[in-house]
Amino acid sequence: MAEAGEGAGEPLSPGSERRCRERLAAARGLPRGAAAAGAAVLVPLCSVRGRAALLFTLRSRRLRGPHSGHVSFPGGRRDPSDRDAVATALRETREELGLRLEEERVWGQLRTLPDRQGLIVAPVVANLGPLEDLTLTPNPDEVEEVFTLPLAHLLREENQGYTRFRTAAGYGYTLPVFLNGPHRVWGLTAIITELTLELLAPGRYRRKTHVPPKSPSAQPREGSSA
Repeated sequence: MAEAGEGAGEPLSPGSERRCRERLAAARGLPRGAAAAGAAVLVPLCSVRGRAALLFTLRSRRLRGPHSGHVSFPGGRRDPSDRDAVATALRETREELGLRLEEERVWGQLRTLPDRQGLIVAPVVANLGPLEDLTLTPNPDEVEEVFTLPLAHLLREENQGYTRFRTAAGYGYTLPVFLNGPHRVWGLTAIITELTLELLAPGRYRRKTHVPPKSPSAQPREGSSA
């Protein structure tokens, strides 16, 4: 399993967990699972040799569709048998990584987001604990690689970039990119990573995402990635 960067503070301490759970619960303002999400991902917090980190997967190139070969979090579409977004995220994590995670490990849900196809995705934050204590068995049909990035790495400005999108009408939006790890983190996964950093390390991350009130279809402007 690949790893990059160095350690970060105490974002997984009991006090931080309590603060994050309270913030997530307050932000929801609705019964769990009430959001009309057609898919969910698990945002897997963990520690690697005592250092707080996020766990990512690289989608298998065997998969069909637009996400093949992309960096992602474990997740997928909601199954009719899933009672809510948490159930979807835990089921998909079990299917992709062979990891059966207890629900008490879940801290809460970040705000829902649309993917490029317009599917509403619910990011579910959970703490896996020390990675050394876990046995992961990735499904090769879905996952090509598993890697971690320490929060300290993600919080360093030299590892942060952005892509700016523009249209002929002059509207534009900016999305984050995380660099200098085993793989480039971009797209919806980068936006969820950004929300997670704001949750775990308030005041230490400067948001890159900017979406204007009206956001027509756009293409990335040449040379706009930093």
